[in-house]
Amino acid sequence: MLWLALWMAGAIASYIAAAVAVRALAKSLTVFEMMSVRSASGLAFLLALMLVSPKMRRGVTSRRIGLHLARNSVQFVGQIMWTLAITLLPFATVFSLEFTAPIWAALLAVMFLGERLTSTRAASIALCLFGVLVILHPGFSGFRAAALLALGAAITRAFTAIVTKKLTATDTTFAILFWMNLIQLPMNLAGSDPLFIARLNLSMALPLLALAITGLTIHLCMAQAFRYADAIVVVPLDFLRVPLIAVIGWSFYGEPLDALVLAGSALVIAGVIWNLRTEARARLQAGAIPLVLESSE
Repeated sequence: MLWLALWMAGAIASYIAAAVAVRALAKSLTVFEMMSVRSASGLAFLLALMLVSPKMRRGVTSRRIGLHLARNSVQFVGQIMWTLAITLLPFATVFSLEFTAPIWAALLAVMFLGERLTSTRAASIALCLFGVLVILHPGFSGFRAAALLALGAAITRAFTAIVTKKLTATDTTFAILFWMNLIQLPMNLAGSDPLFIARLNLSMALPLLALAITGLTIHLCMAQAFRYADAIVVVPLDFLRVPLIAVIGWSFYGEPLDALVLAGSALVIAGVIWNLRTEARARLQAGAIPLVLESSE
């Protein structure tokens, strides 16, 4: 449990650091330029590892390049939406809507993988969707259309998770990360000012470093956490970042502690846990490996 706690602490810290870094850079760089720095630094680090370890280099193949292209194109869209949402919305709203990803994955699995929509799964999905309505509270003065960006990012995260599950049958985690950064770098650069590097200065060093590091540590910490515990344990621990980021937003950015957002996020996590418990029992009986959702950040 100690290692699980340490890896989850690293994951939560990485998520929060990434969000704070994006907010710090928003006045100087566009979302495409921020993600260009992230992809370029991640690719440089992975290439360095490939030079040091030939074993990793041998694991990078192009046998499923079409699937990598599909995965990373969708994740690219989700990553841009998430980053833009961080610049427009309170932190707590974005993080709360992120936790709907497992429910969208369940729906996508029914539609595209032919999985059965059981009564328990349907009820947990309905509970999550009700939580989303509470968070968004449409029709009230507090509703912000930009929240749909965070919701869209959660949906793309669910699609990415399903494709990643297919890729892990043949590709290593290193290969998946390598293709992610290699494919997304030109996409991000295409939306950036070609001369944006000239605008970088020393005042941006810390948030740029945080953005570069968290691009890899989020994936690493979450993957390691799932090695030490099942999703039914990891997801509730990951939910701790909602109240933490809410306090940070309130303390340093003057963001209100929205009771509806916190109540809605509690409903979402309740639905997710309910669904995870049911899925865990079913997969345990079938001897299957549970689906691991990765971040779209």
